[in-house]
Amino acid sequence: MMNDNIFTGCIPALMTPCTPERKPDYDALVAKGRELIDIGMSAVVYCGSMGDWPLLTEAERQEGVARLVAAGVPTIVGTGAVNSREAVSHAAHAAEVGAHGLMVIPRVLSRGTSSVAQKAHFSAILKAAPNLPAVIYNSPYYGFATRAELFFALREEHPNLIGFKEFGGAEDLRYAAEHITSQDDDVTLMVGVDTTVVHGFVNCGATGAITGIGNALPREVLHLVSLSKRAARGDVQARRQAQELDAALGVLSSFDEGPDLVLYYKHLMVLNGEREYALHFNETDVLSDAQRHYVEAQYALFREWYAQWSVAVRDGH
Repeated sequence: MMNDNIFTGCIPALMTPCTPERKPDYDALVAKGRELIDIGMSAVVYCGSMGDWPLLTEAERQEGVARLVAAGVPTIVGTGAVNSREAVSHAAHAAEVGAHGLMVIPRVLSRGTSSVAQKAHFSAILKAAPNLPAVIYNSPYYGFATRAELFFALREEHPNLIGFKEFGGAEDLRYAAEHITSQDDDVTLMVGVDTTVVHGFVNCGATGAITGIGNALPREVLHLVSLSKRAARGDVQARRQAQELDAALGVLSSFDEGPDLVLYYKHLMVLNGEREYALHFNETDVLSDAQRHYVEAQYALFREWYAQWSVAVRDGH
């Protein structure tokens, strides 16, 4: 079995900080990656949806990967691309520079609903980096659902395919657990959406979570994952506390499900004092005043709640 340690624990999907010229700020990217690992994250993902992969060039994405790896940050590389050649290039580059894993994203736009086309696409990526453990990223946003038959056909040919990142929500997590990851103990399940962390660990046997809100609230999300792991072992108190924390995070986590997730989570970074997240690559990508006021109010409410709740939890109340 290929070592799948990289796909455990809590893994933030890094956003790409932006210079005043609206180019990637690699120094800030690396600094954030190192900071999150130092706090307790097990690895980072770059470039997934959170990293705005469609808005960056092939060279920009690969420079970010290379810089993170060179800085000693355990890095899982997203392979999203509008054609298989470029996806293969990202996988090969990841292997070349010493990245630690792949997040294999389906083919989009061209024949994106074809299982035959997707099998060829996935195979080409997995073949380009045969020594890198990989998970398939299952998301309705990419318009294709990888089901058990295709997953195991791929795994038979590519033993580096060791798991599933499920972004489709609670029902899809249940499907993955019931029909894919429970069939083979060597196949791992990663929670891919912030709203289903407790469900994923407790009800679906997930081994890790890839998080968006964890960029802005890393300690709180690590706390949630820790409680969820304990709850999955039958700890009654941990389960109750995990559900309380999950509910309190509910609104902030739900931004992960929408099209403006990067806009919201970058704004939270700015509220944390990180001005390098103030800009986006497109000038028109901005929150409305109403959206900004709402997320600011919800963020302030959560932080106030957590400050009180965490003391109560610590004191055993």
